[in-house]
Amino acid sequence: MKKDLLKEFLDKKVIEFENINFIKKDPIQIPHRFVKKKDIEISAFLTAILSWGRRETIIENSLHLMNIMDNSPYDYILNHTEIDLKKIINFKHRTFNEADLKVFIKALKNIYINHSGLEKCFETNEQKVYNIITNFKLKFFEKYQFSRTHKHISEPKNGSACKRIMMFLRWMVRSKNKGVDFEIWKSLKPSQLYCPLDIHSARISRKLGLIKRKNNDWKTLIELDKNLSKFCPDDPAKYDFALFGIGIN
Repeated sequence: MKKDLLKEFLDKKVIEFENINFIKKDPIQIPHRFVKKKDIEISAFLTAILSWGRRETIIENSLHLMNIMDNSPYDYILNHTEIDLKKIINFKHRTFNEADLKVFIKALKNIYINHSGLEKCFETNEQKVYNIITNFKLKFFEKYQFSRTHKHISEPKNGSACKRIMMFLRWMVRSKNKGVDFEIWKSLKPSQLYCPLDIHSARISRKLGLIKRKNNDWKTLIELDKNLSKFCPDDPAKYDFALFGIGIN
């Protein structure tokens, strides 16, 4: 497909899928349950971390997690006690278990007390968010340097496409005009984001000739971003709606 026709096709698909109907079956419905910024970003971060596998299971387990936190994630993160943590029993989503959850809760508390919150940790003046993900992971696990939980936050230097972090950043940064993403972070611009790459968006991207590499890794994400940025340099991640939407529908 020629470049101009492909852009026209993808732009139409963005319009088709980027609307409030998208929320009904997507994990982004979890942070949409909240109004306050810190509740939104914490619930979004934890939901994104759980976002691999079947969407129905992701949503179910994310809702369970919000119930564990009394549906007040920021208050829970800041004010939880060891007794509260002991009450977390048998939480599991694929390889993410109750031990991982307890580390994440404590690490988030440290982020808000000692690093001014999640948004501050993702500030960068660089053109793209490559290095800031590694820097964030270092801060997040600074008190848990030998934890098995490290694997639940991927980073580019290890070759990962960092799909879950990219999706979280899309939620926080992109325009809220269509009622899906939140636009509550001003520390990043949409132009600095990459389009989240998962099995659905990767499969469609290959069919459309947007990527040629076989692995769904960081190099493939760079290849995809290079092509999507030709269509919309100010907001290449918007095509997540088109690629993912086509892929699952």
